[in-house]
Amino acid sequence: MSAALKIDTASHSKGETIEVRPVYLEALTLVERLHRRLLDVIKDEFDRRGRSDVNSVQALLLYNIGDKELTASELRTRGYYLGSNVSYNVKKLVEMGYLHHSRSRLDRRSVRISLTETGREVHQIVSGLYDKHSATVEQIGGISSGEFASLNQALVRLERFWTDQIRFRL
Repeated sequence: MSAALKIDTASHSKGETIEVRPVYLEALTLVERLHRRLLDVIKDEFDRRGRSDVNSVQALLLYNIGDKELTASELRTRGYYLGSNVSYNVKKLVEMGYLHHSRSRLDRRSVRISLTETGREVHQIVSGLYDKHSATVEQIGGISSGEFASLNQALVRLERFWTDQIRFRL
């Protein structure tokens, strides 16, 4: 049985059936491309400010840590970073003075990380960039809050589907 999806959009007539596979693969490509483009946008913001001290992956990592105190494994599960990526970047950010790290009082094997003042500055730059974008994305980008809500709902369901694939090996 062929998997198909009924959609109703401006570009397709009402009730037209479209195969799921091509639009699923297009969505995967877009998600990958959007993440890379986000990193480009963050890099551009730092370039405009004349800052080359952190790269875009590190800046995004610092943004995602925010005011929290986390372990590297919590970063992997909350931020969906690859383990080696987190370990390398956390080590570099500690060496460069953007992160504090200390042994957990409860579990001496675990290292807790949090932002230094310099790390907070990077967090604020990314946060300001997101504020600027959220204030203009509807007018300039033509994407409404309702469209973002629908997109977010679909992405959450896709994430749940993938999680189930791993957990239950469907």
